[in-house]
Amino acid sequence: MNELFGTLSDGTPVHRWTLERAGVRVRILSYGGIVQSLEIPDRDGRAGNVVLGFADLDGYLTHPEPYFGALIGRYANRIAGGRFPLDGVTYALEPNTPPNSLHGGERGFDKRVWDVTALGEGAHGVRLSRVSAHGEEGFPGRLEVSATYTLDESGALHIAYEAVTDAPTVVNLTNHSYFDLGGSGSAGGHELRLAASRYTPVDADLIPTGELADVTGTRFDFRQARKVGAGYDHNFVLDGGVTETAREVAELHDPASGRVLTVATTEPGLQVYTADHLSAPFAPGAGIALETQHFPDSPNRPDFPGTVLRPGGVFRSETVYGFAIRP
Repeated sequence: MNELFGTLSDGTPVHRWTLERAGVRVRILSYGGIVQSLEIPDRDGRAGNVVLGFADLDGYLTHPEPYFGALIGRYANRIAGGRFPLDGVTYALEPNTPPNSLHGGERGFDKRVWDVTALGEGAHGVRLSRVSAHGEEGFPGRLEVSATYTLDESGALHIAYEAVTDAPTVVNLTNHSYFDLGGSGSAGGHELRLAASRYTPVDADLIPTGELADVTGTRFDFRQARKVGAGYDHNFVLDGGVTETAREVAELHDPASGRVLTVATTEPGLQVYTADHLSAPFAPGAGIALETQHFPDSPNRPDFPGTVLRPGGVFRSETVYGFAIRP
């Protein structure tokens, strides 16, 4: 189902698409590729929204920086100094979190209106696409990019990304939904399990130091499920690295509601952000972001998994959010 959600100040319409299958309902906006709501049942069969968001377009325009539910690009996470070298040229980006660039710059993919096309009959999905012009937010190359959202027969939400370029560039895409599985306004009691034996320590500006540190004996060890708590905005190095097909890497559980979220991905990293800096109308810790992606600052770290896309190549990535109930 497609409906008008609002209109930008320049008159551009923003539409909302609703997908429903197997007891799951997800609403997606053409503005920012935003997952506005995601409704799943609890252990008593009561449906509830498990992602943070706003009821109207003005909420997203007034509170852009938490990136609620948005499609992030051209480069998710941080690039140190807002600069990176590629083939002997240093590119300067928009330093929207001085001195660094975050989530694609001041007007990243999260603040663009995407073209949306419904998939064929019975496909339970939509394809979002746009062209990111050469030089947009400082990134080189004309990038044709798409994100396809589908619900499978179990109700799992698949997001499949693709991109091609006419010049060498860097690409790192993710979704920035914040999960509150209980709908209580706090995710601090959620339990998290990660298939991650290492993480990337960061400096005071949240830029990786370059070390891939062992999680053993640290607060970053989530190999066995435990309460998340607060104080996380870190990239975890997922066991297995980049894969051809999505494999399960994370499980988030809310004991109060019984809801369980599983995350499968082809990506090598997952950023866990406990939203300690959220402000009204949401409280700090109201949700947890689980951002599947390549590592922060990879364009400046040749020893990290590469994010360079060249003409003739195709960027592909998939993340699957599955849902279950625990008694």
